[in-house]
Amino acid sequence: MRAAVVRSFDAPPCYGEFETPTPSGEHEVLVNVLAAGLHPRVRSSADGSHYTSDGTLPLIPGIDAVGCTADGELLYFVAPDTALGTMAERAVVDRRRAITLPPGTDPLAVAAAMNPGMSSWVALRRRIGFQAGDSILVLGATGNAGQLAVQIAKRLGASRVVGAGRNAQRLDLLMDFGADETVSLDGDEKDVAERLGRAAGDVDVVIDYLWGHPTERAIPALLTARPDRSKPLTWIHIGSVAGQEITLSSHLLRAGALTVMGSGQGSVTTAGILAELPSLVAEITAGGLAVAPVAMPLSQVEQAWNTSTGPGQRIVLTP
Repeated sequence: MRAAVVRSFDAPPCYGEFETPTPSGEHEVLVNVLAAGLHPRVRSSADGSHYTSDGTLPLIPGIDAVGCTADGELLYFVAPDTALGTMAERAVVDRRRAITLPPGTDPLAVAAAMNPGMSSWVALRRRIGFQAGDSILVLGATGNAGQLAVQIAKRLGASRVVGAGRNAQRLDLLMDFGADETVSLDGDEKDVAERLGRAAGDVDVVIDYLWGHPTERAIPALLTARPDRSKPLTWIHIGSVAGQEITLSSHLLRAGALTVMGSGQGSVTTAGILAELPSLVAEITAGGLAVAPVAMPLSQVEQAWNTSTGPGQRIVLTP
């Protein structure tokens, strides 16, 4: 079969031949891949930097996709952490890691939105006891996943959503996606801290796609501005766009009711993630979430790897 193939962690995948995988277990089935999203998680696997990477080469990138079985069943599936990903003409699907999609589902929309949407959807529904009426700050809201997080928080009943990020144009778009207020992270650090404190000092939950230095500055900014420091503040780390580490002063854990946790592979069971997929698919297919897939043929994978996208867009490769 033809596939995107990573032969070096220092170079983008190339389009070439790869042996067609063969189903081996009772739950496995071979599908024709229709659409596979090019997510940041896919890029980190392809360059060997993701925490699940074991250094195996060559590999086919891709962590999820929409595929069609021989009898016409449409599936959304999540690939296991092996060298056989989803950016290929065909893939083996473990049906325990897949859900059947309704007839008429747009494969491009599902492939584009499920992975970025899943990050905040699962975090709010599986990692914490989120309640309708809670307020949320999305840190890193101008990225694709952050924009969806703003929408998802509203769909799940958040009373107030604050979106924080860089890029004035993308911040303005957040208001169209349901944000009640936005905060620019550009400029003098003291000014940024004051803006965050005023806008989000009383939120219940932070969904953090940045980590690194912005988070180091944001945590004390919110706790310092908090009217009641004994009010619980749950900080959910999802992404590390701005850095892998932070320094957290011990007094911040004593001077406020702060809980810091992560959400991702390992902190939520595969079964727990899969249980949330049908309801997220329903939101996507019903048009409840703004999705902008940019379709590119699999044969142009090298070009796709170096293509920039606009606000809310996600490249989807189509074999």
